[in-house]
Amino acid sequence: MIIDPRFNELAAGLTGFSTELKKGERVLIDAFDVPDAMVIALIRATRVRGAHPYVQLHRARVTREMSLGAEEDQFAPHAEIELARMQKMDAYIALRGSDNIFESSDVPSSRVQLVSRLMKPVLDHRVGKTKWVVLRWPSAAMAQQAGMSTEAFEDFYFKVCTLDYARMVPGMDALAELMKKTDRVHLKGPGTDLTFSIKGIGAQPCGGLRNIPDGEVFSCPVKDSVEGYLQYNAPTVYLGASFDNIRLGFKKGRVVEATSSNTKRLNEILDSDPGARYIGEFALGFNPHILEPMRDILFDEKIAGSFHFTPGQAYEGVGNGNKSQVHWDMVCIQRPEYGGGEIWFDGKLIRKDGLFVPKALHKLNPGYLLGNKK
Repeated sequence: MIIDPRFNELAAGLTGFSTELKKGERVLIDAFDVPDAMVIALIRATRVRGAHPYVQLHRARVTREMSLGAEEDQFAPHAEIELARMQKMDAYIALRGSDNIFESSDVPSSRVQLVSRLMKPVLDHRVGKTKWVVLRWPSAAMAQQAGMSTEAFEDFYFKVCTLDYARMVPGMDALAELMKKTDRVHLKGPGTDLTFSIKGIGAQPCGGLRNIPDGEVFSCPVKDSVEGYLQYNAPTVYLGASFDNIRLGFKKGRVVEATSSNTKRLNEILDSDPGARYIGEFALGFNPHILEPMRDILFDEKIAGSFHFTPGQAYEGVGNGNKSQVHWDMVCIQRPEYGGGEIWFDGKLIRKDGLFVPKALHKLNPGYLLGNKK
C-alpha cells in the first residue's frame, strides 16, 4: 500500500517522540473513524521499533447505537474485558476521527454517565500506568468546524501535529518551575475575576508526549480555594452537546452558579457526581499555530494565549485529589481580539493579553516558538 508521506511522518513521531516505544513493548492502537492507511502506518512504525501492535477499530454510529441501549449488566463485563486488555499494554495511541461531532447528542445523559462510570477504571489505568498519546484525525466535519476547506484544514492539521515540540521545552520548564513556587493565582478579564491557590500542587509541562497537538503547562487549584466568577469565551462540545458562553460562579471551590447557551444540560453534567462541581485542572495554553476555537478540545485547550479551567477529575501526581467521571476542559482566550485579560501569580503579572511578561517565559510566546526569534 502506498501511504501519504505525512501519515508516515506522524506515525514516526507518535511511536518515537511521543511514546518512545521499546523493543518487546505492547501498544494498543485505538482508531476511531480513521483511514486504514493511517492505522497501517502506525503498525509499520511500531514494528520498526521492535514493539508489538494491537489494534481496535471504532465507528461512531455503532458506538452511538450501543450507548443508546447501555445497561449495567451489559457494560460491566465489557469494562472488565477492556481493563484486562489495558493491563497488558505498555503504551496506548488513540486517533479519534469524526464525521459528525454531534453523533451522540441524542444519547440520554443517564446512559452516557453509566458507560463513563463503568469504563472509568480502564481510563484510570491507561492514564496512570501506560505511556499514552491521544490525537484527533482531520475530516471534512472538523474542517467545517474550523471554517476552512478540507484541503486547507488537512495542511493546518499536519503542520500543527508535526511541530518541533522540543522547542517548547525551555519555556515550559521555566513556567512549570514558577507554578510550583506559586501560591495565589488571580485571573482577570471580561466577566472574569477569579482567585485560587495552587500551593503545593506542582505543575506538569505538556509538549507532545501525551496529546497531539500539544502546548500547555497544567496545575490544579487547591480544592476549596476557588472564589469568584469565570466567563469562558470558547465554544465547546462535551458528551455530544454544544455549549457557548459558559459562565461559572464559585464559592469555597464549588460551582454554585452555571449558565450557558445550554444551561439545563450544563447543570445535568455538573450534577453527574459530587466531584463534577469542583475543579480538577488549571492550565495555560500556548501552541502558536492554534489561534481560533473549533469545538475540539484537543485543539482548543492549546490555543495561543488561552487558559483552561476544568470541572471534574484531577490528575494523579499534579492534582487536588478530586474524583469525578467528568473532566471538561473549558477554555478562555485572552488575546486582545477576544477581549484581553491578565494572569497574576502572587501579585506579579505573568501574562497580559495572551503574551507572557517575565523574560524567562518569553520562549513560550509565538515569535520564539515559530522560529522567528532566538
